[in-house]
Amino acid sequence: MAETKKEFSLDALRTDGWFERIGEGIGSFHALCEIVGERFLAFSIIVGARITALTVDRRSPDQTLVDFVVGGADAQGDLEPQRLTLADFRRRLVGALLVEEERRATLPERETDVEAIQLFIGVRYLLLAPLYGYSLQKLTLKGAVAELTVSHDGDEEHHEVDAFRAKVRSAVREELDRVATGSRNAIDLSKVADAETAAAKGEWPKVVAILGTWPAPLAIFLRTPEGQMLAPEARAIIAKGLGLLGSACVHLGELEQAEEVFRIGIQYAQEGIAAADLFRRLGEALLVSERPGEAIGPLRRAIAFGGRPEEVMPPLARAFAKRGRYVASYACLKDALAAGVPEKELADDIRTVEQKLGPPLTAWKARLI
Repeated sequence: MAETKKEFSLDALRTDGWFERIGEGIGSFHALCEIVGERFLAFSIIVGARITALTVDRRSPDQTLVDFVVGGADAQGDLEPQRLTLADFRRRLVGALLVEEERRATLPERETDVEAIQLFIGVRYLLLAPLYGYSLQKLTLKGAVAELTVSHDGDEEHHEVDAFRAKVRSAVREELDRVATGSRNAIDLSKVADAETAAAKGEWPKVVAILGTWPAPLAIFLRTPEGQMLAPEARAIIAKGLGLLGSACVHLGELEQAEEVFRIGIQYAQEGIAAADLFRRLGEALLVSERPGEAIGPLRRAIAFGGRPEEVMPPLARAFAKRGRYVASYACLKDALAAGVPEKELADDIRTVEQKLGPPLTAWKARLI
């Protein structure tokens, strides 16, 4: 005797777009998505954790504090408020979703028995599925086998119910892994000290390993309101870190990358000694890449922002000399000597410039005696 086959349309249970519809009624929805994470906010709704307040830590987003209550909205006054860091809150949500629900063993009999079908598949899975692009179409029961027909990115797929639930749980687990990886790549200002120590030892690959993920997120962050309002102290630390990273790129021969890093750093530094240091580093990088004409501008700006003459004047002198501007080069060398740079460090540069200037320089020196 052939096994009885039953099919149930899931049109009445389909939850496509539920999260977006809820968002239409929440004024702070987009801000919550940005801070907590869109899917994690959806997870909180599914498990009944209602966020009541956020204390945002822009320097270390994972340390943002989340105040929340767990339970129905009608019992809010009776619920005990809880507080976790954002990282722990996310872990709590995922942990709650990965605990298997008890499922009613009774198979649904009729398509109109909506509650029975919901409980058989699992309410949380009906809500989680759309978050990962699954649209549930049909439940098929054939003997002991229960199969779901779903649409995923326009393609029809077939999964046994238990396998589909496991697939969704795996996607939820991967969500936590993804943000954990992202947080490891986040901007940790305390890493600048480690990078500085590595740079002092000439361990340039280590500097890149410590700070190499900074440029892309910092370039984006600078265009946000929070980035524009960043405290001067944080700007200075970021600029210092980017300066170290840019110099590491120069030493490793990645000159184009170095130039990009320095330019991002200059935008954070804005002015003062931090800006002077970055302009000097940028000028030196351009000089190394045989672009002395382009190096002159950043080096002169380094002086204008208060850069130390003993650090800036020697490379500026070399940039002028490579462009054939020997009088300007000689003046920079004199300023470098006056600032305390040992003459033996500049001997080759001085000799080259004096040879180029020739008798006019000798006559000028004689008039000074």
